[in-house]
Amino acid sequence: MLQRAVYDDDHEMFRDAVRGFFNRELEPNYDQWEKDGVVPRSFWLKAGEQGLLCPQIPEEYSGPGGDYRYLSVVVEELHMAGATGPGFAVHSDICSAYILNQGSEEQKQKWLPKMVSGEAIFAIAMTEPGTGSDLQGVSTTARLDGDEWVINGSKTFISNGQNADVVIVVAKTDPSLGAKGISLILVESDRDGYRCGRNLEKMGLHAQDTSEIFFDDVRVPKSNLLGEEGRGFVQLMTELPQERLAIAVGCMGLAQRAYDLTVEYTKERMAFGKPIIELQNTRFKLASLKTELAAGWALTDQCIEHHCRGELDATDAAMAKLWTSEMLGRMADECVQLFGGYGYMMEYPISRVFLDARIQRIFGGTSEIMRELISRSL
Repeated sequence: MLQRAVYDDDHEMFRDAVRGFFNRELEPNYDQWEKDGVVPRSFWLKAGEQGLLCPQIPEEYSGPGGDYRYLSVVVEELHMAGATGPGFAVHSDICSAYILNQGSEEQKQKWLPKMVSGEAIFAIAMTEPGTGSDLQGVSTTARLDGDEWVINGSKTFISNGQNADVVIVVAKTDPSLGAKGISLILVESDRDGYRCGRNLEKMGLHAQDTSEIFFDDVRVPKSNLLGEEGRGFVQLMTELPQERLAIAVGCMGLAQRAYDLTVEYTKERMAFGKPIIELQNTRFKLASLKTELAAGWALTDQCIEHHCRGELDATDAAMAKLWTSEMLGRMADECVQLFGGYGYMMEYPISRVFLDARIQRIFGGTSEIMRELISRSL
């Protein structure tokens, strides 16, 4: 990997601590978590104790008070360890940003310290059975009845769904207004009428709990509204660039892992009496992959720098998400090919990278939606 100027010595010290924690607490247990389909809450609490959750939250809300780059370090190291679960990015990069940037002071004081410690795990519920990337088409409703919102509807593909204590729900508070009738509402998972469905079986991301969620006349206080009524779509558009940047960072971590695993394997695998890395085809393939990695890191680091200055816009985030996720798909496929038949065996970690890579072009907005967003800037 090229020397990266985006991080300073403090970030690299933090990286060493994060990597050490994952080596001790994650890697020995991850195969079992993949079989279980969920990461235990005890691991979340340990991560909170080590300052890995929401490291950007200010000290006034019991956070470490770091900048966005600390979030990126955690996501990078998680993916370079080959772990796409637990859903730290959903909790720390996405949900905590909504609370910090859109929430009331009461909501910040109530939830941010628990998010930092891991006592409260968060999820965000956008996608519905009939609605994917088109968020204006959500049909979940929230009706004001006195001092309470009454929520009805269902969501699917919700990361952290099984573990979640609180879900940020995208709902129509005025269906007649289209996008202007969308609001965000905090729903605690212990509310009457809240039901978490099955832990969905996925092609990849096996340790990441992913759920259906159902709302049957779920009542929450009026104060659970996040921000202003009818401003939900604007809030989503404001926070989505950070979500897509987090996905890009994760894609780069996975791509780096695929490349590193493959270089190591080609030095050991023998064919025609010599390691296959000495074959011209292998060297040329790896040379191309190394170049794509360098380009991806450069693009991602530029976006990280822009975001730290408050200058990351929707177009740049979409370009980062599009390019890194598509590149990861190519990287994973080429690396499995270089492993040959062993690349198809689940006992080899490159197979897990291949499976986990495919969803990156879908969630957080499909590649097609990213191209649409980018094209609007032409």
